[in-house]
Amino acid sequence: MDISTLKDQPADVLLRLFAETIEELRRRKIVRSSNNPVADYAESIAAHALQLKLVGKSGAGHDGEDASGGRYQIKSRRITPHNSSRQLSFMRNLDTRPFDYLVGIIFDAEFRIYRACVVPFDVVQKLSAFSKHVNAHRLLLRDEVWSLPGVRDVSAEMTSSAKAVCEGVCED
Repeated sequence: MDISTLKDQPADVLLRLFAETIEELRRRKIVRSSNNPVADYAESIAAHALQLKLVGKSGAGHDGEDASGGRYQIKSRRITPHNSSRQLSFMRNLDTRPFDYLVGIIFDAEFRIYRACVVPFDVVQKLSAFSKHVNAHRLLLRDEVWSLPGVRDVSAEMTSSAKAVCEGVCED
């Protein structure tokens, strides 16, 4: 498919193409919802790379679990020329310690892994700021995070996993 022809398409055609694309990604089990695919794609990549079992959408405070029962919250952000923010989506109820590790994935504008890390809960708690307005904590995944004690750089593993997820070679 020559994607350069997209610029010649009317908006309604582009929106239908987006909708069909999301449904095809669901069929391939790369995303789990019909929402913005960034979060679902990150979950698929992290689950494959770290051998996590994804929990249902009702899993309070965490997205996946490892074989030892470790709980992982998976957060991601796609940076673009229009928005370079590294703020991850808000995390609620940190006082209840709802996860043991945060997996943070930063994508570039074309959904390639830019950087990824696994951050222990205690580090997340120290780095995050509470927002009274939304009653939740926010975390900016700045480059300095990768150099903190206990933080593990998993960029290479996530890049390899993204390739496997996209090629459909993952186990269900």
